[in-house]
Amino acid sequence: MLIFNYARIVVLGLTVVLSISAKEYTLLNVSYDPTRELYQDVNRAFISKWEVAHAGDKLVIQQSHGGSGKQARAVLDGLQADVVTLALHYDVDVLTRTHLVPKDWDKKLANNSAPYTSTVVFLVRKGNPKQVKDWGDLIKPGLSIITPNPKTSGGARWNYLAAWGYALRQPRGSQEKAREFVRALYKNVPILDAGARAATTTFVQRGIGDVSLSWENEAYLAIRELGPDKFEIVYPSESILAEPSVAVVEKNAKKKGTETIAREYLEFLYTEAGQEIGARNYYRPRSVAALHKHRENFPAIKLFTIDETFGGWAQAQKTHFDDDGEFDKIYALR
Repeated sequence: MLIFNYARIVVLGLTVVLSISAKEYTLLNVSYDPTRELYQDVNRAFISKWEVAHAGDKLVIQQSHGGSGKQARAVLDGLQADVVTLALHYDVDVLTRTHLVPKDWDKKLANNSAPYTSTVVFLVRKGNPKQVKDWGDLIKPGLSIITPNPKTSGGARWNYLAAWGYALRQPRGSQEKAREFVRALYKNVPILDAGARAATTTFVQRGIGDVSLSWENEAYLAIRELGPDKFEIVYPSESILAEPSVAVVEKNAKKKGTETIAREYLEFLYTEAGQEIGARNYYRPRSVAALHKHRENFPAIKLFTIDETFGGWAQAQKTHFDDDGEFDKIYALR
């Protein structure tokens, strides 16, 4: 009886010690609209892996989603993100203004801190009743196009630049012809939602529009959730290589004591497990093995880059999306 009680006391004592030493950490991932499902899957996998390696400790990962530009401004204004996973390089770059991320943040991880890629495709209603086949079809009179607001949405900026780049790269293309093409396209845009997910909702659930300019993964999700009998994807002849960026918000993470976990979290995206999750959520993985495994979801398409066509994000932002830039002028005259 004494031995039994002693053993019980030892077990209880160990339990008390473990419970006292166990810690709980919370990460906040501030992300853009179309990544909800992706990071739900990533979070489950990473938490499981991390908690096994840190027996007794707990990890909670919170998500925040919205238009990429709007999310970046929220972090600038004090939203305590541990990591940002935003739609474009420029939106992370703005966080260097207040030293939330270091100036060399895009050198901290492989592929310029972009673990997966995407592109802009056309989501149309089943049967493609308006016969939208390429960018040139988007300026047909009477066509209704859904795309979000480039002033608040990173995805919308990719859409805009994909259209501009297409026109610019055509035979005898020029900046003026690209400007005219994009102006004609936006004449067919009846509403500008704040973010990519809201635009998808407008097209899919509210039934507005003939074609939605969409991230590839958003288009696949719409079909997966609502069925291939309602929508289909059209791949244009060429489009833009979209490279969503990720970074540890070092200033916040250091203050919260989460810098190491935050870095491990982003590094997980580059592992084969992380790349597989990305591919299953219709993001184009960097991993050759994952890309080959899911090749049926990622048709070959001619892609041009932001650097080669627009001189990088800083120049594209200044020229097209800053106040009184090309977009403001085009939208005012549409």
